[in-house]
Amino acid sequence: MAKKKIESEFRLSPALALRPLDAEHARRELSEIADAAEEAGLSRLAAFLTGEGPLQALLAAVFDLSPFLRDVARRRPAILDTLFDRTVEARLDAVREAIGGAARADDASESGLMMALRQWKTEAHFLIALADLSGEAETSATVRRLSDLADACTCAAVDFLLLDANRQGKLKLPNPAEPASDSGWILLGMGKLGAHELNFSSDIDLVVFFEPEAPAVIDPLDATELFSRLTRRLVRILQDRTEHGYVFRTDLRLRPDPGSTPLAIPVEAALRYYEARGQNWERAAMIKARPVAGDLAAGAAFLKELQPYVWRKYMDYAAIADVHSIKRQIHAHKGHGEIAVKGHNVKLGRGGIREIEFFVQTQQLIAGGRFPELRGRETVPMLAALAARGWITADARDALTCQYWFLRRVEHAIQMVADEQTHILPEEDEELKRIALMLGFAGEADFTLAFRASLQQVERHYAALFETAPELSAGVGNLVFTGDVDDPDTLQTLHSLGFQRPSDICRVIRGWHFGRYRVTQSAEARERLTELTPALLKAFGQTRRADEALMRFDEFLAGLPAGIQLFSLLQSNPALLKLMATIMGAAPRLAAIITRRPHVFDGLLDPALLTELPDRAYLSARLAAFIEGDRAYEDVLDRLRIFASEQKFLIGVRLLAGSIDPARAGRAFSDLADLTIEAALQAVIAEFALRHGRIAGGRVALLGMGKLGSRELTAGSDVDLILLYDHSDAEDSDGEKPLAPSHYYTRMTQRLIAAVSAPTAEGVLYELDLRLRPSGNKGPVATHIDAFKKYQRQDAWTWEHMALARARAIGGDAELCAELETEVAAVLAQPRDAAKVKAEASDMRALIEKEKPPRDLWDIKLIPGGLIDLEFIAQGAVITGNVEPGRRATATADILARLAPGFAGGAVREELGEAYRLYLALTQMIRLCLTGEFQRDDVPPGLSDLLLAATDLPDFGVLEAHLKEMSRKVRKDFDHILRADAATSRG
Repeated sequence: MAKKKIESEFRLSPALALRPLDAEHARRELSEIADAAEEAGLSRLAAFLTGEGPLQALLAAVFDLSPFLRDVARRRPAILDTLFDRTVEARLDAVREAIGGAARADDASESGLMMALRQWKTEAHFLIALADLSGEAETSATVRRLSDLADACTCAAVDFLLLDANRQGKLKLPNPAEPASDSGWILLGMGKLGAHELNFSSDIDLVVFFEPEAPAVIDPLDATELFSRLTRRLVRILQDRTEHGYVFRTDLRLRPDPGSTPLAIPVEAALRYYEARGQNWERAAMIKARPVAGDLAAGAAFLKELQPYVWRKYMDYAAIADVHSIKRQIHAHKGHGEIAVKGHNVKLGRGGIREIEFFVQTQQLIAGGRFPELRGRETVPMLAALAARGWITADARDALTCQYWFLRRVEHAIQMVADEQTHILPEEDEELKRIALMLGFAGEADFTLAFRASLQQVERHYAALFETAPELSAGVGNLVFTGDVDDPDTLQTLHSLGFQRPSDICRVIRGWHFGRYRVTQSAEARERLTELTPALLKAFGQTRRADEALMRFDEFLAGLPAGIQLFSLLQSNPALLKLMATIMGAAPRLAAIITRRPHVFDGLLDPALLTELPDRAYLSARLAAFIEGDRAYEDVLDRLRIFASEQKFLIGVRLLAGSIDPARAGRAFSDLADLTIEAALQAVIAEFALRHGRIAGGRVALLGMGKLGSRELTAGSDVDLILLYDHSDAEDSDGEKPLAPSHYYTRMTQRLIAAVSAPTAEGVLYELDLRLRPSGNKGPVATHIDAFKKYQRQDAWTWEHMALARARAIGGDAELCAELETEVAAVLAQPRDAAKVKAEASDMRALIEKEKPPRDLWDIKLIPGGLIDLEFIAQGAVITGNVEPGRRATATADILARLAPGFAGGAVREELGEAYRLYLALTQMIRLCLTGEFQRDDVPPGLSDLLLAATDLPDFGVLEAHLKEMSRKVRKDFDHILRADAATSRG
């Protein structure tokens, strides 16, 4: 009976019964939390947790499925104990009240407030998650609770800073009991915070303005500096990671022109900006803006003044096209095959949350000017309002409402595993099963079905709104390409579609119709192409580099053997047409590949292209099938080139279409290089043996260095390799033309270089670089394993050991590869003088900066705080033993995530990881699309769209400001980590 009584006192009312991943493990976890409760003197909780019943089973499952919640419960069991006395709702009210009081306490200090906010936030976060996972709270309640928590924390920090400024005489608050009132400091919550729709591990987006003439402002001329300084402190209070965690990561990039404006902007200047220079994405963003802290009355007055800018009186379809372009590239290839569930981005991917939000916002922008009831911030109530006014169907309202809350639940589950701001479903089966179980599904199969059905339903409604199949001539205008004289109306139509040189375009298209290419020699092919031409021209026009796109398409047609099938496919599949236009308009590198090898395009016709992830097993099976059989040596090398070129193109298309992320693309490009270079090596070994025989006990291994070793190759990367060999105490090789071992392996390596790098009719496989071998260009091209070991242990420079941090055996004899991996790990683990390593790394970086200064901000590798800084930090950590234990990692991202706390604190680690993800997203996309350098003033607009889609930013100026800010932070971290000890070590 006693057990039952305890249970009934626990104030959680679950509506779901969750199953753990591992029942035995879950019981152990709950027992450990009971022990922690006992140690903390919480005997009531300890007794409850050791009992049995549905509540204990639920908690065991929750803590097994969410390591984050388990760790909080173990560290602070008192949070659970509060649920004997109050419900989650009542406790959250008490926490919010405590947060409000923390800022106004007589003894309040910045460090004290930071600690209090972090502790209260952790408790609230834990309780919100528990109520959500148990089904006690609907998802709509969860997002509201998270948003209210963010409001409370922001208000507390703002009140503290205003009172502090008042104490110092910087402000004169009219009413210190209500510090924010008449202070003139306006903080607008944007995005999900503004709409009361925060997700579990969300950033908060703030835009900060101030009223220089507010009663509290002493000197209006000093106000910009004062409020910007207060804003900087606010961000530190909320965002800095301490031993108590963080409150909310805070993003200020949605302010006007973030690259050149202060953190806090005067109201008058902001209104002038929005009226004169504000862009449509900024209008869309302001739909969700809400005063969340500071002077709420001034915030409301500011938004009221902004209303005519946000809500136009007349229906503004042109603006919708502009707003939609923010999203266009992410969804350029809809309907092209099944949706992959593993690795799917729930927020940005096809059929995701962002599509529902855009569906609503675009309708609001069209109609909100005339109908004030359509101006709400929240997504679901606006779906209802749009349906009530007849702007969308009841079916669309019900379907999108249902799927919105389902996808938000999925997003929360992903984030509740480890409190990480990610929206991507895991790729591993067990981790996907974890998410399925957190959502109450029986397993990953059931979840996959429901999730895919949800995405398809969203996609269907979104497509109906924006992406109906183009009717071939509808609305395009006059297009006549007969005869040999330009039709004036056609020139006008081409100009209105976005072509700069209409007369040249007419000439090119007349050439198609006259059957000048093989592809248009049959009457049927010309007929199909004529039907397709209006849609084709419209698609090329939308790339905003219409002339270039069409000329590339013309080159593509010139190389095609036949065209009826292609033209029919493009006509019946608008998604494929759009993809073709994107490649031609935004990605010259990919366009060059399909122009040179038109058969590569066949790969795009595979309906499974965007579903099948190009992992190692997938590529390996396809390569084996492509080169199987008894083939001549030259034929094998040509087929490797054809295969690598096709697969690079298809990996690139997946990245372009958003079906894989930049990190997966890097791994896929690297796996492709591993497999094709290994196949080339085996072909070389067999061919070389025909003439020179073999060396007794001879073995070869390839050590991948640089970006190949770290599995971070891009579409245009060279490949860094070292070839190592070993053999018995043998004499010469046993062939018709015997060679001594060192000569034998040197000649074999030269043959491998030619096999991989020499241009054949099928091009080059990879450009090889062997300069990272012992002694560089002065040393032999092939290195004996013993010489390699001796060199690394006795003669290698610090920079060579840093380079070795990325080394990975990629092919050759399996035993020699294993020996090599063991040796590399042993060399990296040697004891070193950390201060000396840091000083040398710092000097090396300074030398690179002096000898190879960056071209501009977009030279992401070389800019101060760019990729090289991150790579040096990671490599320096590896060779000084400052990476947390575990399997040896070579990828920069993996190393940065595992930096030892003594080497880099949690906040720095997160900052470096975020910077690396940004740089990777940009470099992968730029290398994929361009063969030359990124010219800031000559970026194809389609590529700008792709970069914004890859980084989830609304505007190129915002992206540049973000890049600048990120590199500044990385350089600061670099100086702190690697340069702090440098002076002492030199001294």
